[in-house]
Amino acid sequence: QVQLVESGGGLVQPGGSLRLSCAVSRSILYFYAMGWYRQAPGKQRELVARITHSGGTSYDDSVKGRFTMSRDYAKNTVSLQMNSLKPEDTAVYYCNVNSDTSASWGQGTQVTVSS
Repeated sequence: QVQLVESGGGLVQPGGSLRLSCAVSRSILYFYAMGWYRQAPGKQRELVARITHSGGTSYDDSVKGRFTMSRDYAKNTVSLQMNSLKPEDTAVYYCNVNSDTSASWGQGTQVTVSS
């Protein structure tokens, strides 16, 4: 079973930046897609950013131009660089990876944007 461990969340002021990382317990070459999701209180979990095996990325409209997703094959990590953060970005952020047979999730990391 694949283990995912997110890190990098915290409290940041509006306009600030955070970098989330997700450590994956096996080679990320195995997965055809990886993503970052978030869930705010009282809301459904939503896809924020996604990267495919070929390297194509896609972003929710609300984060385009502010968030950048990347991967590091040598370290088996996926990251989410978040800039120009807004209070509405406050949520628990989850890492997700998908293989042909299953999907795996991390435990989540809290991001709070507040002055």
